[in-house]
Amino acid sequence: MQRKRHGADFKAKVALEAIKGLKTVNELSSEYGVHASQINQWKKQVLDELPGIFSSRRAQGRKDQEELTAQLYQQIGQLKVEVDWLKKNLGFLISGADKFARAPDIKNRWWINDGWWSQSILS
Repeated sequence: MQRKRHGADFKAKVALEAIKGLKTVNELSSEYGVHASQINQWKKQVLDELPGIFSSRRAQGRKDQEELTAQLYQQIGQLKVEVDWLKKNLGFLISGADKFARAPDIKNRWWINDGWWSQSILS
């Protein structure tokens, strides 16, 4: 005979019914087709883990937020370094007269690839 496997939702439902105490464990056993000792085991497991749910969830949320903040600050720092490097080395990155030429009539504008770029974009 194979053992019957129950999902987490089913176990939680039966354990919660047992914790409520509106029906006896024997009544729940016959209603759900689960042995009484199994219901008592699920009930004990829920009651043992219940206090930790609230404390660990809050701590985990705080830890996740701190990790996200650290990652975002790291990305900001990396992007700032890249932008500064591009500002400094833009003239060296784009070569060739057809790709890079100063606009004769407008100060601080360049022809780059297929359009005019102004200094304000690069600042």
